[in-house]
Amino acid sequence: MDAKDDRLILQRIAENVAAQALEAGADAVEVLTASGAELSVRVRKGEAELVQEAASKGLGLRVFRDHRSAVTYTSDFTGPALHAFIIDTVGLCQLSEPDELNELPEQPEQEEGKRPPLDLHLWDANTLTVTTKEAMSRAKAAEAAAFAFSDKVTNSKGATYDRGHGARAFCSADKTGISFSGTSRGTYQSLSVEAICDDADGKKRNASYWTGDRYLDKLLEPGAVGKEAARRAVAKLGAGKIDTQELPVVFSPDGGRPLLGLLFSVVSGGAIYRKSSYLCGREGSIVASPKVSVMDYPLIERGPGSRVFDGEGLAARVNAVIEKGVLRTYLLDNYSARKLGRRSNACAGRSIGGAPHVSTSNFIMQPGPIKPEKLLEGITRGLYVTEMMGFGFNPTTGDFSRGAGGFLIENGELTRPVSEVTISANFDDLLKGIDAVGNDQDRRSSTMNPSFRVTKMTLAGR
Repeated sequence: MDAKDDRLILQRIAENVAAQALEAGADAVEVLTASGAELSVRVRKGEAELVQEAASKGLGLRVFRDHRSAVTYTSDFTGPALHAFIIDTVGLCQLSEPDELNELPEQPEQEEGKRPPLDLHLWDANTLTVTTKEAMSRAKAAEAAAFAFSDKVTNSKGATYDRGHGARAFCSADKTGISFSGTSRGTYQSLSVEAICDDADGKKRNASYWTGDRYLDKLLEPGAVGKEAARRAVAKLGAGKIDTQELPVVFSPDGGRPLLGLLFSVVSGGAIYRKSSYLCGREGSIVASPKVSVMDYPLIERGPGSRVFDGEGLAARVNAVIEKGVLRTYLLDNYSARKLGRRSNACAGRSIGGAPHVSTSNFIMQPGPIKPEKLLEGITRGLYVTEMMGFGFNPTTGDFSRGAGGFLIENGELTRPVSEVTISANFDDLLKGIDAVGNDQDRRSSTMNPSFRVTKMTLAGR
């Protein structure tokens, strides 16, 4: 089974809509068209709980007129309906407030987006060969492996197999003609399991594990996914609080991923021009340990977040955000760049129904040279964080505090499980306190990081 490659059809529609919008009085226009399909299957205790398959298509339109803008979307591609939609959108501009920054990227930036298209190998035809029956079989096998791992696994929140594929086309134009027109398509699939164990006093201990990739043959076997979910759940049995104290903290890839997400929130151009980031005005200064380098890297072959152009048609490029502890740049879309008197560095993302916004592609903390188990060496007493929960971050001050779970580290070894504790630090101190980085970078999602160790954080327990 293979999907029809409708990229050229989507591109023609986008270009035609752009031309009609200009004829209707728009000064400039952006059009995003997309089509795709998804399959989601979930089983629980061996029985089907969800089977959902859907196809979709949509068109997002943003028009500019007299420095006013309007954003709309539709799923009706028929000629008369599309024409009325375009006329209405151009008319909506008059209801918005004028903003001198409401323009397409400038010509030099657009020209950079006209390089020959790259093939990042984001499409795997084998993704579409997985039928509903096979997806169900994979999910059942994964959950069965979790139950078979130990009789301590007494329940399950289920196993889910998801797959999706889609194509997009983007076109921008003004009175001088088309500024950019390009297409892309991609696939992705994942399999996840969440196992549950009964603990003392009626408490439940649950843990999940998943595998995902753009290419079907890169997924872990269902049995391996289920066993790892069960192993993690069983390991949590007997978890409890520990005393309030300052401790060195080691973050696993899963435990540390939310921190990388928080870092993005304070290097985003929107946060900078709104002055809602503690990193305002700190480009060129030390904001992290020299062992820390973070980049936005959209050009990784088969990468989960890879793209050849951003949400405004600018050529994707590598942006070094932190280089050996030094803040090198913020991530900017066209609007935030103009607010700051700069040029976009091609970090715009967008959905069918929304305006462009700053986004990441593959947001990566570079791995270090150390095996993850070596991060525990020399720690007399510390905390190994496998998960965080809740909210507790002030982007303006950098104050950070979140619930955490994991394992106590004693004399360089993981010992008993820990839960219901809170870890806190100022984010500036946290990043500067990273004294070792592992070589186990997790590439399953578009936010990629290895294990890493922080010299000390405040732990609130009992």
